[in-house]
Amino acid sequence: MRSTGELRDAILVAARAEFAQYGLAGARIDRIAKAAAASKERLYAHFRDKETLFREVLAADGAEFFAAVSLRPDSVPEFAGDIFDLSLSHPEHFRMINWGRLEGVSLDPPAGDDGRTAPAEALDAVRAAQRDGLVDTRWDPEELLILLFGLGLAWAHWPDPRSVTEDAGQIAQRRAAAVEAASRIVAVADGAADGSDRLATSPRSR
Repeated sequence: MRSTGELRDAILVAARAEFAQYGLAGARIDRIAKAAAASKERLYAHFRDKETLFREVLAADGAEFFAAVSLRPDSVPEFAGDIFDLSLSHPEHFRMINWGRLEGVSLDPPAGDDGRTAPAEALDAVRAAQRDGLVDTRWDPEELLILLFGLGLAWAHWPDPRSVTEDAGQIAQRRAAAVEAASRIVAVADGAADGSDRLATSPRSR
C-alpha cells in the first residue's frame, strides 16, 4: 500500500499531465484519479477542489522551472539558450504557466534561503553585467529579461506544428540562433556607456 506522501505525489503527477493538456476548465477529476490509481474520495482528502489541485501543480512547476535556470552576469546571452533547452526538456512547465495565465492564476516565484526570488536574482545579474560593460546600459533590465525569455521560447510558440523536430542538428542550430540573437541584442553600442537614450519603451524606462 502506498504511503500518504506517495499517493499525493502520484496525484500531482497525474494532475500535471491532465492540466497541461486540458487546462483548469477542461480537466476532469475522474481522469486524474484514474491515472493516479486513486479514488476521487482519496483525491479530495488531499486537495479540497480542482482549483486547489491546479494551484498546487502550478506552484510545483514554477518551483522546478526557477530552480532549473539561472542568469549569469558573464554570459547573459546563454540565458536564452538555457530557456530553449528547458522548453524542450520540460514543455509541461510552459504549458502549465500558459494555462495559469489564461485562468488568471498568478505564478509566485519561490524565494530562496536568502528570501530573494529567482527573477530578482536574474535582474541583479543583468544590472551587474551592465555595470561590467557586458550589456548595453540603455536596456531596462526587466524588459531585457523578458526579451531573452521570449527568444528562448520562440520555436515553442511558433504556431506551425511542422516546426517541431527531433533532429539534433536542427535543434542545435536553433539554440545557437537564439543565443546569437541575444548576443546582438545585449551588445554594447558606441556611445551607450552612460546609459542615456533608453532602448526600452515602458514608463519605467522613460
